[in-house]
Amino acid sequence: MAISDWPVAERPRERLLSLGACALSDAELLALFLRTGPRGQSAVDLARALLGDFGGLRGLFGATRTEVCAVRGLGSAKYAQLQAVQELARRSQGGALPQGKCFESPDAVAQFLRAQLAHYPYEAFGCLWLDNRHRALGYDELFRGTVNGASVHPREVVRSALRRNAAAVVLAHNHPSGVAEPSAADRQITQRLRQALELIDVRTLDHFVVCESATASFAALGLL
Repeated sequence: MAISDWPVAERPRERLLSLGACALSDAELLALFLRTGPRGQSAVDLARALLGDFGGLRGLFGATRTEVCAVRGLGSAKYAQLQAVQELARRSQGGALPQGKCFESPDAVAQFLRAQLAHYPYEAFGCLWLDNRHRALGYDELFRGTVNGASVHPREVVRSALRRNAAAVVLAHNHPSGVAEPSAADRQITQRLRQALELIDVRTLDHFVVCESATASFAALGLL
């Protein structure tokens, strides 16, 4: 049954306008974005199926273009819209890069990096590049992996540093487990990257491990 055939009080849009967005389920909110489902399915039916197939909103927003476009009723246009919505949410939460400006504090850096990485259901690794006055030059997400880890290659990090003409870097990766404590492997790769970047006169200022509700700083922990 199409949503337009539902009782008015049960339709997601009317419920949102009447009760507010917080009153809607994940499936109802996603249905408002999708607007329609494929033949024989309402947008809510499609939304529920997507959340089940991808393991929730985090899994859906972290899915690749190929994975999203393989779903009946979706395509490149919907994938692009999903990415745009996600980026708008990041920016509204402090995830916009202050290009050419200094971050006001380490907390501001942590907030920015959390917005970039914490939502992924798998590990991802990124670099925040800075000039010699610690002004932002750019952010590069360089590696993605599984729920348990991402392979980080120093050569690619060095290449990114040279491309950005950076003088300093803040490294970052997420822990989908929700535990921000650096692992032994995290410490090892940090030292390898620090040594590799020193060869091209790029200073490693910090390495943040981020989760949705916590952040760990190597510098604050005395690990750099």
